[in-house]
Amino acid sequence: MSRFSFQIRAVAGRARCAVLHTPHGEIQTPAFMPVGTKASVKGVTPDQLVAASASIILANTYHLALRPGADIVAEMGGLHRFMSWDRPILTDSGGFQVFSLATLNSIDDDGVTFKSHIDGAVLRLSPAEAVEIQEKLGADIIMAFDQCPPLPASPDLLRQAVDRTIRWARDCRDAKRRDDQALFGIVQGGLDLDLRCRCLDEIVKLDFPGYAIGGLSVGEAPEEMAAFLNEFTHRMPDDRPRYLMGVGRPIDILRAVNTGVDMFDCVLPTRNGRNAFAFCDAGFVRIRNSRYKTDPRPLVENCDCYACSHFSRAYLRHLFLAGEMLGPMLVSLHNIAYYQRLMRRIRETIAAGTFHELLAAFAAFEAGLTTTVDNEDAE
Repeated sequence: MSRFSFQIRAVAGRARCAVLHTPHGEIQTPAFMPVGTKASVKGVTPDQLVAASASIILANTYHLALRPGADIVAEMGGLHRFMSWDRPILTDSGGFQVFSLATLNSIDDDGVTFKSHIDGAVLRLSPAEAVEIQEKLGADIIMAFDQCPPLPASPDLLRQAVDRTIRWARDCRDAKRRDDQALFGIVQGGLDLDLRCRCLDEIVKLDFPGYAIGGLSVGEAPEEMAAFLNEFTHRMPDDRPRYLMGVGRPIDILRAVNTGVDMFDCVLPTRNGRNAFAFCDAGFVRIRNSRYKTDPRPLVENCDCYACSHFSRAYLRHLFLAGEMLGPMLVSLHNIAYYQRLMRRIRETIAAGTFHELLAAFAAFEAGLTTTVDNEDAE
């Protein structure tokens, strides 16, 4: 078997479950990748990630290139050894962060000149350099360098971003040297279906082993994104993994899976965990609420994660009010476990032909037809 392969195991409408084989193990899809921005998923150890059933994590090329630097990571044996994670890793190209975090100096058809958000140093990033950095980091899946405009964006900006994304994808393909990494292409074009299709057609000609949908969840309404994906996702090659970048609300994941998306990433599980928001099917448990002061129940009923198996809502609330770091760690761990359990349910219902029932249940929660979302104000 080759180092990388993608095999579809079951379908339900356009939703599909599959297995993606990589040098560091297989990934059951649909899959959600916890985000380890700086080679660390905030507040969660690698062993805890494994216990929560995470099969792949995402690391951030932009941040790691600035600190500690790709050369240091390579000298330490690559990202897997550096962060003690022996399962698959995906690194982004740094493009989104260059356009969203850094002070942008100039952009041209060959790359981007920008100032570091850390120390203001003037830096240059080209498609070839983005690939070189990711090859030094050593992730299993690496991403092409692209231009990601915010939404809404003018037609001229979207066309310019698509033209550069196509050119840069070709440059990334030509710069790639390692055969133990899979380089995924990224499709841009905002909510303009014709522009997206033009970008997709050109990117597919480059024959990448996987394709990502970039430039969504960057300002448009969730309903707009869902409607667009319903018209677009099925046009992507059906024999390659499809990755929707930066989307993480459970209902958005389910709707995207329904269109044929296979892979997701988002900071929501850990960011919300640090802010005392615990995910459940019907929304959130806001653990700071005064109603939980003497509540002996677990954070979320029928959850077998470490936090829910060992601690009460009263204790978790105490941790947050006391400023103890264990509180954010435990709720983050719960949220990661919740997401992995959700993805497992998605795969199981696709295989059983009942996925649309799961989607309908979450849509009902979203519409407020049945809900246990905690609406009481925190103290």
